[in-house]
Amino acid sequence: MIHIRLKRFAEQILFASNIFIAFLLLFENKLVIPPWLQTIGRMHPLILHFPIVILLLAMIMEFFRFRTENSGNTFYRNYSQNLLLVGSLFAAVTVTMGLFLSREEGYSGETLIWHKWTGAALFFIASLIYLLRNKSWYKAATAKAAALMTVVALVLTGHYGAAITHGENFIFEPVSSQKEMAAMPLEKAEVFKDVIKPIFEQKCVSCHNPDKMKGELVLTDSKSILKGGKTGKLFVPGNPSLSLLLKRIHLSVDDKKHMPPIGKTQLTAEEITLLALWVKENAGFSKKVIALPATDSLRIFAVARLKPVIKQEEVFDFAAADEETIKKLNNDYRTVSEVARESPALSVNIYNRSAFNASQLDELEEVKKQIVSLNLNKMPVKDSELNRISKFENLRKLDLNFTDITAKGLKELTSLKYLYSLALSGTKINFKDLEAVIPAFKNLKTISVWDTGLSSSELEKLQKANAKINFIGGFKDDGKKPLKLNIPQIKNSSTIFSQTIPLQLKHPIKGVDIRFTTNGLEPDSINSPVFDGKTILSQNTTIKAKAFKTGWLSSDVVTFDFFRSAYKPDSVNLLFPLDRVHQAEGAKTFFNSKLGVIGANNPAWANNWAAVKENDMTLVCEFKKPVPISSVGLHYMIEEDTGIFPPELVEIWGGSNPKQLKLLTKITAALPSKWDKPSLKSVEGKFKTETVTYLKIVAKPLKKMPKWHRDKDKKALLLIDEMFLN
Repeated sequence: MIHIRLKRFAEQILFASNIFIAFLLLFENKLVIPPWLQTIGRMHPLILHFPIVILLLAMIMEFFRFRTENSGNTFYRNYSQNLLLVGSLFAAVTVTMGLFLSREEGYSGETLIWHKWTGAALFFIASLIYLLRNKSWYKAATAKAAALMTVVALVLTGHYGAAITHGENFIFEPVSSQKEMAAMPLEKAEVFKDVIKPIFEQKCVSCHNPDKMKGELVLTDSKSILKGGKTGKLFVPGNPSLSLLLKRIHLSVDDKKHMPPIGKTQLTAEEITLLALWVKENAGFSKKVIALPATDSLRIFAVARLKPVIKQEEVFDFAAADEETIKKLNNDYRTVSEVARESPALSVNIYNRSAFNASQLDELEEVKKQIVSLNLNKMPVKDSELNRISKFENLRKLDLNFTDITAKGLKELTSLKYLYSLALSGTKINFKDLEAVIPAFKNLKTISVWDTGLSSSELEKLQKANAKINFIGGFKDDGKKPLKLNIPQIKNSSTIFSQTIPLQLKHPIKGVDIRFTTNGLEPDSINSPVFDGKTILSQNTTIKAKAFKTGWLSSDVVTFDFFRSAYKPDSVNLLFPLDRVHQAEGAKTFFNSKLGVIGANNPAWANNWAAVKENDMTLVCEFKKPVPISSVGLHYMIEEDTGIFPPELVEIWGGSNPKQLKLLTKITAALPSKWDKPSLKSVEGKFKTETVTYLKIVAKPLKKMPKWHRDKDKKALLLIDEMFLN
């Protein structure tokens, strides 16, 4: 009986949902979504997986429903019907959340429209099937057609949703981009189209495309990139330090304006360098890579990113080696494998310098015709052993980086008529011998010679004399184009500690000096101490840090706040309810060592802040063993634009009897001024040491907004994430 009533109730909700969603679709342009509904709307990506799975299972069962063994099976019939009902209800919730989310700034375009209407159609179709599936005319053919229609709607909805979230070609982008890169000859490659644009497509376009214009910024074409977004132009040609693009990239990952936002795949150090050089050198949108000077930093990095690969589509005129032979040649120090599926060409990698022996090359005699790629990186290969390599007549790519060969020995390799990529970095080659032997290589396209001792002028001579070969000389800092360092990062899992904590800082670039201060002043490169991992903090401390390295511009200053909290209550009870939008972990929030951040896109913003507006934030802490307390601190957020203000007053009460507590101190916090930037602050109240079993903390939200505030008649919101007891 309970089951029947519950099912009827669910059917009534489904019917009401159809009317409600139809209403939202008809009048969506007039909808104004309040902040608390925006929070619900943002749960759309979280909940959408449920209807996908449930409806897919329900449609599979619906497709086979009229088979003889299933049509008479009561369990099968009831289970499939209930599955469809549950899936339809989840679809209703997902569609509603999606419609709320679509009303936020940054969502527009044709893809969004298709996603919205295919999602709504999916819900209506599922509801219709549930309503009609028990009619007498509903037979096997109708069930199969309905199931297929639902699955098609499901696939289309998912496709358009993925396009909005991850970009138009998200699924096939790794394959298509690799094909494009492999097929693009270096002499035709353009700096923006083939180097910079792929970075935008992989790391930025998912949020900045015509269908999802976060900050009114689109990064899919040169015209939109030049236009910029809501906050202005994206970059200043020739000046990365003043360019919004680089500023946002170099912000701390915890900053809400950092790009890409936390949770998205971050830019690599190489990608950041490429973007900075592109802006600094004003490379524009049509300049070719080879138009840049051979020793130009942007060209060097671009060429490295466009490094040649063996074309999988190349047709070889030799037969494949025996599989058993290949298997036999593989061991702990050598791998032999196909360069592509069903290709006769083989790639060989030899490892372990201490175990290397020239006989490992002789053992490859049986497959010498099939070897097109050989990697001997960091092996103790000498000139006398290069004649063994010359026997691999079809070799295309040879890596001799950091071996013991010289330029004189290279003449042994000039017989390799297919060789187009030769890596000689870190070897003992010299200009005179290299200049003499290079012309003998007829098909070389790329030679890597960085870290070899060749000077810039010698590299220019080689490049000028051999125009068809690209010499990769590596980055050489001439002091004319210094790059800006990223800010230091913190390694500590939490900046809240009970007694002491070692300061742990890091930087992604090797050889960087991190200098820091604890007195609130900005670190300098001379007087401020260098971080050495030996600093121990024992009290509340604000760390300011900067990164320095010779030949680089110093980083921006980054600030880390450390808080000491010596005591943690055994139990905490809230006497009044929290704001229903900002619940965090309830009473546990204030002593869980999880600090919140500014920025609604960050999970730490949504999950770590507890708030009150209509009543005081009042909590009673109990200690099983009495503790001596002499100070209480609170960590809170200020965002005056959205009505988030400091507490108007904080009262601290303590004692051994919860009904007879005495007032220990009162705390007031400074109010922000108009147009102040959002910030995180802390306030502390100190008092004469009191041994307490119970501690009551009363934080009162601001009763009235300041007169200058646009919503001066509304109540302020108080957000607190952590309290500190010492």
